[in-house]
Amino acid sequence: MTKSYLELLVGKLLDDFYARRINKLSGLKLKNTLKKKNPYLFKAVGIQTASEIVEQLLVAYMSSSDEGIFGDAFFEPLAKAVSGGTVSPSEGVDIAVETTVAYTAIAVKSGPSVFNAQSKRRQNQDFQALGSRLLKLQKRFDALVGYCYGNKISEPGERWVFRELAGQKFWEKITGDAEFYLKIVAAMKERPKLHKDQFQEEWGKAINRFTGEFITDYCHRDGSINWPALVKFNSGKRRG
Repeated sequence: MTKSYLELLVGKLLDDFYARRINKLSGLKLKNTLKKKNPYLFKAVGIQTASEIVEQLLVAYMSSSDEGIFGDAFFEPLAKAVSGGTVSPSEGVDIAVETTVAYTAIAVKSGPSVFNAQSKRRQNQDFQALGSRLLKLQKRFDALVGYCYGNKISEPGERWVFRELAGQKFWEKITGDAEFYLKIVAAMKERPKLHKDQFQEEWGKAINRFTGEFITDYCHRDGSINWPALVKFNSGKRRG
């Protein structure tokens, strides 16, 4: 893969990532985020303004959603594009790389911390089902979970049929290039800066929109926060 092609590919994927971020932010509803936050904690740490609560809500929401958005919009399609494989039709598998002697099934994950015990069990079942269907091919079956960042290496064992590779090792496995993990960040160049102004504009709109709504619904006429109203909305009994 040439440097210019990688830069073009990475640029396209970053465009998609930012488009999804902005869409997520512009479609966010205040009440939906307030339902999932701890109003007692806001009070306990001494928050006194609507803008402080709104800022914390938006920062927490975007920081948690960005990981998933980036994985779907950037990491997964990048791995598919550079692996030389095909999109797998199998449940729980993203990429299939087939040679005359082996069939490699790859599940792409952002990083090791997003993969808990329950999701590992489900992943293991998906690989087992695929391996059983491929027995007739009489090829070595290689089940791999690849993490796009971090450090982790594991081999199949009694509990899991798949192995795990992370960061440099994963990208080297699917590209054959030990330096590819560094080339990804270099290929981003200055493109994030081009998107920052547009995102900040949407961020400002969300801050203003949420702050105005919060003041209307959860503040007294003197501007102070109406804590009983906020706690009732978050934790009060719901009908039905």
